[in-house]
Amino acid sequence: MKTKNNQSTGALGEEAVAQYLIERHCEVIERNWRIREGEIDIVALNPTGIFSFVEVKTRSSVAFGHPFEAINRDKAHRMQRLALAWLATHGCLGCDYQIDVAAVLVQPDGRLSIEYREKLL
Repeated sequence: MKTKNNQSTGALGEEAVAQYLIERHCEVIERNWRIREGEIDIVALNPTGIFSFVEVKTRSSVAFGHPFEAINRDKAHRMQRLALAWLATHGCLGCDYQIDVAAVLVQPDGRLSIEYREKLL
């Protein structure tokens, strides 16, 4: 039951971040791209032609820490490897890219707050 709830909370956060990016004139190219090594939540192309590979962390409270705290050095390096795999798979090696993270907090009244940080690495 808890896993199902966590999945729906995560999907809610990913949708909110996708809309956040679209409002900033980014093109959301892909969502939940998976390979054996892991998953990229959102791949977007920003208006300057740079690919953004976005890790979204959504929480309903900060009781167990802020969502950004879930992004450690190993996770950041895995994201970089996944980004390079995506670029290679899509014939885009050599293209400019960055790793971004988004923290989404679901407020008690259901509103969402988004903190977005560019260029994690």
